[in-house]
Amino acid sequence: MSHLPITGAGRGIGRALATTALARGWEVTGTTRGAPPESPAIRWERLEVTDPASQAALAARLGPLDAVICNAGVLLDRGQRLEDGYAPELWAESFATNVTGVFLTVQALLPQLRAARGRIVILSSQMGSTTRAPGGSYAYRASKAAVLNLGRNLATDLAPDGIAVSILHPGWVQTDMGGAAAEISPDAAARGILDRLDALT
Repeated sequence: MSHLPITGAGRGIGRALATTALARGWEVTGTTRGAPPESPAIRWERLEVTDPASQAALAARLGPLDAVICNAGVLLDRGQRLEDGYAPELWAESFATNVTGVFLTVQALLPQLRAARGRIVILSSQMGSTTRAPGGSYAYRASKAAVLNLGRNLATDLAPDGIAVSILHPGWVQTDMGGAAAEISPDAAARGILDRLDALT
């Protein structure tokens, strides 16, 4: 059975990814910062993606990995005003989770991914697009643009190991982050992401 850790799997897209992957036959490890949801078939692990010690502890409990989905992320600057918002702490936390957290996850799990020639999926966002720039949410948009760059360079460096990297926009999804007016359900987003993972070589 193929093993798939998913970061930030406690709710939203991450939770849908975990349950959909489980239904498709994956052995799923879901990570969460808080109490895990009720889903006994999923192996739940505590993980703070910004903490190298937490990452190392998780890696030590995992064997070879066929794939990992870096889903954990935060959107902290909705409604911030350009004139007096966007405190430095907001920027720091946004980048720590959305960019550094992805790098630390890949770095910690690299031996397990190399052992199985695994695949890496990184969730970015259309809000990180440099051609589509409607303004606002500067920290979130910048962090998602940065993680796109990170993923492209990881793809170059990991290609000799046979590790493929995909950076995906999951769609505008009906979650706490996306809002009720969003276009697609978490389950639809999860199906699309996992279809792309299955096709990734």
